[in-house]
Amino acid sequence: MNQVVDWAAATEFAARVTPPGPAASPTELAELTGSLRQAAGQALGQVLEVTEMRPAAPGAALDPSLSPSSGPALDPATNPSLLGPSPLAPSLGPVLVVDRARWAAANIQVMQAMTFPLSDLLREHHQLPGQRARLVAALEAGGVLAALAPRVLGQFDPLSDVSQASAATPGEGRLLLVAPNVLAVQRQLRVSARDFHLWVCLHEQTHALQFAAAPWLAGHLRGQVSTLLTEIAQASLDKAAAPLRERLAAGWQAVASVATGIIRLEGAKLIERVMSPQQRQRLQETTAVMSLLEGHADVMMDAVGPEVVPTVTEIRRRFERRRDAATARGLNASALLQRLLGMEAKLAQYRDGAAFVRRVEAQVGRAGLNAVWTSPQTLPSAAEISDPDAWVRRIHQ
Repeated sequence: MNQVVDWAAATEFAARVTPPGPAASPTELAELTGSLRQAAGQALGQVLEVTEMRPAAPGAALDPSLSPSSGPALDPATNPSLLGPSPLAPSLGPVLVVDRARWAAANIQVMQAMTFPLSDLLREHHQLPGQRARLVAALEAGGVLAALAPRVLGQFDPLSDVSQASAATPGEGRLLLVAPNVLAVQRQLRVSARDFHLWVCLHEQTHALQFAAAPWLAGHLRGQVSTLLTEIAQASLDKAAAPLRERLAAGWQAVASVATGIIRLEGAKLIERVMSPQQRQRLQETTAVMSLLEGHADVMMDAVGPEVVPTVTEIRRRFERRRDAATARGLNASALLQRLLGMEAKLAQYRDGAAFVRRVEAQVGRAGLNAVWTSPQTLPSAAEISDPDAWVRRIHQ
């Protein structure tokens, strides 16, 4: 089936140019993998307790006998760089410990799934890009993910089940833990390995629980992004100024940016240059949801407390100092890349989302906060993320 991007080429290019990560002995890698697996299993029980949330179907979602299924692109039999699925993790979805290249490959699947409707639209109009344009798009998409791959500690991916790409509700999500990045940051911060692994997994298992408690959420996000991309393409189809494929080729970095923004649960600014005011508003509303997801996970991971993660205060302090230092480094290549991808807003999104969660909890408690997971209509708007009292008035009064 023709697509708007040569996804196989994107995967191959990302694998070739993604840096491999810090050096580690086989023994150290085995210990790291085992520790992350154990932390993922332990974190879920803690997250269930602290969030006061439950999966929509508790019996099925928490059945530990369910075996992880990694999918073809992450099959350890054909991809030796995959460190392995966790046999210990409760099943809110598969838990995979991966290297950077496998993380990039997994997220190329996310991008592919999100652009299915766009491909269908262009096929209907006989405007699918030619092979050269598809390869250019592959290099851009693969390059973006290769640049992001060293920065991601973990990710819950609810969007990449390509077999369900046209369905209203996506298939089972999966949790990815990027072992070389965890090791690199652990070394940099000089913190307890056990505590840091659990702390990272608390954040990612909170994301897994968010999507399990609100099974409509993955479909909602995918629908928002797919609609945005198809609206942009449709607007181009309605114009006669230039061939569509030329405009698409010029805008593919922007398309890769918005897709990557959803992958990382963050906003993407490059795409805004080709948007109408209505489309910018749609992106802002989607970004508000991402801020909620990240802020909620940040608050909950710290709420677990020192009785479970003894050095949690020190980890948070050092981690925040590392974030702030990265933001203030100046116009080096890394900082410039972050600006181009819209990632300089990432820290603000964490903090805005966390501030929303704390303010709502102060007014209506954790049970009142959990009303956000009821339906798309109970999610905060872009305005309400900055004005939590307005959300409380709309939902609780």
